[in-house]
Amino acid sequence: MITKELLDKAMSYAQYRSLLEDLLAHGKTTGPNQSEEYIAYAKINLQRMQRLEKTINLEEDLKKALLNVSGKYLLLIITEGWCGDAAQNLPIFHLIEKTCEAIELKLILRDEHLEIMDRYLTNGARSIPKVIFLDKITLEEKFVWGPRPSALQEIVVQLKKENKSHTEKGLITQNWYNADKTKSLQNEILKLVRNL
Repeated sequence: MITKELLDKAMSYAQYRSLLEDLLAHGKTTGPNQSEEYIAYAKINLQRMQRLEKTINLEEDLKKALLNVSGKYLLLIITEGWCGDAAQNLPIFHLIEKTCEAIELKLILRDEHLEIMDRYLTNGARSIPKVIFLDKITLEEKFVWGPRPSALQEIVVQLKKENKSHTEKGLITQNWYNADKTKSLQNEILKLVRNL
């Protein structure tokens, strides 16, 4: 259950980024899997996040919708440093927080909070990131997003059915994100924000 105590312990985006940098400086990543492969993913993901933070902008329609949000909200994001989808999408949520004073971003690590993660499975899997949009006062759940834009999720489901290798799936996913330039995510969040 999402409680005020959990949210008090959750990280800000800056704290999350600092954690990733500190862990990588010691040859580690978040979570129990400390394989060379996961550490390499985390390193690439940190670079992706840094690039996106410098290059992305919110679409005008989303900016306007965010500036018209009434009430106070929390975006609780379940993530891990080695997750490629998280690296692609978290910078947009951070930009949303910076744009809209009514929204505060909090992050928790999946593998430290499996009891929460297991309430937000995707087709039975612990796929991340998961974004839970909550009323800041009542903690009422307004909507859930994730683990990736719906158009890409359909592609990923198909790739799994075709038993594509992890490397193939990663390349196709990365190419999709590069071509999309956060447009799909922004459109999905715009629709959700308009329904608040």
